[in-house]
Amino acid sequence: MPDAFVSWSGGKDCCQAAYKAHQAGYELKYLINMINPDVERSCSHGISTRWIKVQAEALGIPLIQQTTDGKNYEAQFIAALKTMRAEGVSHGVFGDIDFGPHRAWDESVCRAAGIELLMPLWQGSQNQIALDFIEQGFEAIIIAIRADLLGPEYLGRKFDKMFLKEIAGLGGITPCGEDGEYHTLVVDGPLFRKKIVIQESIRIKRDNHWFLDIRQCHLSAR
Repeated sequence: MPDAFVSWSGGKDCCQAAYKAHQAGYELKYLINMINPDVERSCSHGISTRWIKVQAEALGIPLIQQTTDGKNYEAQFIAALKTMRAEGVSHGVFGDIDFGPHRAWDESVCRAAGIELLMPLWQGSQNQIALDFIEQGFEAIIIAIRADLLGPEYLGRKFDKMFLKEIAGLGGITPCGEDGEYHTLVVDGPLFRKKIVIQESIRIKRDNHWFLDIRQCHLSAR
């Protein structure tokens, strides 16, 4: 069974890509999450680094949180990949769907580290990818939104068929939020050993985005 890492944001797409790779016979050895040490938040969705750690614990998959100042993002990412490659990790799982520059970057960093790229969601229908995620039994909540597209009342909402129906009626929002319209945090599902239960959170606005700032959560038996 080949060993693989997952490029991890905490959201639904990387999680579903990981699930598909797991189903295809890959052993998920690591999650890699790039973080800004100055604010202790993930570079991708702006979530606190400690909640990504909780999520990794819920999944039971070792987490690598690689620091970056932004300018050295690619170099630090490749360095982390090379370390994993030396440990026998041969494949990298990425959850990108249809944004060409992201695929080109994924290919470049994997090539630099001698790792084979896996993109299980690539060029799939966003509607179908979203529905599959829900129907497979995953649970996710909305944790970030563009303020010009959605109001703060959407924060904390469950990512479900009702949410998909609502955003389809608004226009200008892709089903999976592939253009950065919204982001999610997966809290339970087939890959999880425990469920994340959010106990306390607040809504905050930074620049043109609303964020769900989680203050307290715990893990419970599934």
